[in-house]
Amino acid sequence: MALETRPLGDNPIGYRYFHLVAMIFVASLLIANTIAVKIITFANFTLPAGIIVFPIAYIFGDVLTEVYGFRRTRSVIWCGFACLAGMALLYWIATLLPAAPFWQDSAPFARLLGFVPRIAFASFVAYLVGEFLNSMVLSRMKVKTEGKHFWARALASTAIGEGADSVVFNTVAFAFVFPWKVLGVIMLSGWILKCAYEVLALPLTYVIVGWLKRAEGVDTFDRGVTYTVLPTKAPA
Repeated sequence: MALETRPLGDNPIGYRYFHLVAMIFVASLLIANTIAVKIITFANFTLPAGIIVFPIAYIFGDVLTEVYGFRRTRSVIWCGFACLAGMALLYWIATLLPAAPFWQDSAPFARLLGFVPRIAFASFVAYLVGEFLNSMVLSRMKVKTEGKHFWARALASTAIGEGADSVVFNTVAFAFVFPWKVLGVIMLSGWILKCAYEVLALPLTYVIVGWLKRAEGVDTFDRGVTYTVLPTKAPA
């Protein structure tokens, strides 16, 4: 059997909250990529402002995989990046359109939002690596542990996924913009803080996962699932 969905209690198998979780995931992704153009300093760490919200996308990636399984998470990741690509394209078009004579902020607008397409591309590549690694590791560990030790699975998958994401994103987004030494600090700072974010949010993640499993009446185990980035013809 390629996919095992275990009914919990007397609730029918259903997905009443799947789209809500997916929308939170996508919204976090879009917001993070818009505000990432600003580099901030926090507690001696230097990193993009997207750190404020970006880890939420990873947390809800964990929630999606844990409750609904790898295949449905994969579909959300692709939908999210379709939205991201559309956002970047529209930002770029907006910078090209002629401004009204009385509007004097074309240069700042183009300088900030005109940079977004590169960040969007960097995020696309990084998230394909990082989020799929995160989802795959969590999914495989869940089967191996028979659904036990969610805290260990969430932290391990995040450490691996966020590490890959941090290296790929910052290299593609900021190579030749910042010195490599500074870029290395940004990568390490982002990875440490994102992992710390996951640790601090873990109690809330437990609550959300537990509530969703009870509300949806399911607990999905990806037994025999083929872990591919591209969707397959097999039923979800």
